[in-house]
Amino acid sequence: MNLLASKAQLRASFIRWALFMVPLVVLLGFAAGSLGGPDTVWFQSLTKPSIFPPPMWFGIVWTILYVMIGLSLALVASAWGAYGRGFALIVFAAHFIGNLAWTPVFFGLQEMTLALYVLGYVIVTLLIVIAMFWRVRKAAALLLLPYLAWVLFAAVLNYQFIATNPDGGANAGEGAVERIEL
Repeated sequence: MNLLASKAQLRASFIRWALFMVPLVVLLGFAAGSLGGPDTVWFQSLTKPSIFPPPMWFGIVWTILYVMIGLSLALVASAWGAYGRGFALIVFAAHFIGNLAWTPVFFGLQEMTLALYVLGYVIVTLLIVIAMFWRVRKAAALLLLPYLAWVLFAAVLNYQFIATNPDGGANAGEGAVERIEL
């Protein structure tokens, strides 16, 4: 028997997936962010590129992007029977591992060059994910375009950190003094 789901059933499936995916993506993003951050002596000692935005924007932008990523993922996950759905979800998972790896590599390991390579992987795999999501649900692919723009900006910013701090690897913070005023 071949029955199509009603619009109400499809909407309910999307809502269930969104209620699972959005918090999961946000939680994973913030968990990865807790593995390193800009509050270290090492990062504070780096010369900031001129395109470096005020730090408050990173949390705001990433929260919005993670919600959009979760909604995009829910659109694809709820597309039962769509050609390429399963493979698109697997490729997304491989991509998202790279996304989550950038913060610990850049801030935790203090490896700016390796972090730039991670961003290269993120960009290439994100382009593949967008193409695969486009085949399943066009709206899902469109939701990822702001994320692509931000990751491209992040790559330029990462490169600028390397250019303005040529010796700013893991040893840049050595000898730095943290002053505490009483």
